[in-house]
Amino acid sequence: MINAAVLVLAVGFLLLFSGCSEVKEERKTSNADKIIEAAVQNRIVYTSSIADINTLFSDINYTMKHWNEGVREIPRVYITDISSRWQSQSQKIEVKTKKAIFFQLTIPLVLHANELLIAERKKFDTLGKRVQRLNHDEEVWLNKLALKYKVMKKDDNVTLDQKLDLLNERVDVIPPSLALAQAAEESGWGASRFAILGNSLFGQWAFSKDAMRPKQQRKELGDYGLARFNTPQDAVNAYMLNLNTHRAYRKMRQRRSLLRSESKNVSGHELAKTLDKYSERGQAYVDSLHAMMRINHLGEADKAYLWNKEIIYLTPLKDKKQVTE
Repeated sequence: MINAAVLVLAVGFLLLFSGCSEVKEERKTSNADKIIEAAVQNRIVYTSSIADINTLFSDINYTMKHWNEGVREIPRVYITDISSRWQSQSQKIEVKTKKAIFFQLTIPLVLHANELLIAERKKFDTLGKRVQRLNHDEEVWLNKLALKYKVMKKDDNVTLDQKLDLLNERVDVIPPSLALAQAAEESGWGASRFAILGNSLFGQWAFSKDAMRPKQQRKELGDYGLARFNTPQDAVNAYMLNLNTHRAYRKMRQRRSLLRSESKNVSGHELAKTLDKYSERGQAYVDSLHAMMRINHLGEADKAYLWNKEIIYLTPLKDKKQVTE
């Protein structure tokens, strides 16, 4: 079971624009997003510069000053794309400022992804308590969840108990400190070629025709590439699903489940110890994540939560992509 402190988690994200031209308009949303957005108002802020982003953050009291004073409430500021401008602009500002903007824009996405996970977990827990009395729609939903989390394949004959046990281990949140550290590490603070081309924040591999190919592809690994995402939020959601399903991260899920059963804190630092399979660097990669968390004090991000006020979509003004395939 997820404890009350964890239930407070949810997410937003990263880019770099902000001409602060505000326009209220309708926006297409997923069914999951509608759950969150039903009680709040939306607005779009078109962006074009770092200065504009900082102006918006100042207007809504979303500053490092407030964070350093202990404020852990995070605005629902969701970046909708990563602009190529960020690649050049981030090189012209102080490293401290670049890091702050990256984390400020990424943590809302992480918290929101966890929020969606919590909604699934809550429904799963409810159905699990009366599993012998499920109606048809509830059984269909449970099977869809099992397919999503790779507990079963379409025609698999998985027992109900097996299904519930595996879902219990897999439908769970990822500590924000871990997600932030990996996003920074894998995307070069959002400025990597793949981040710009396809909102790729976590270096997830793909073998589809749409995958983004490295300039120097290693033939022994096959025709691989990096997954492309429509939005940074999609990248965060996919990253969490990857950690919660891929066999390479089974140790992470088992460790998280054990900590839950012992009513211990599930921290990013603790779970990072199990991610030696995430990179070919092995333990050196784990050490790098720990250093990232320590130097940037990311442990505090595990206490963060999203506000129950307006949703602000940071939408970059169109620009010509400066990074090519």
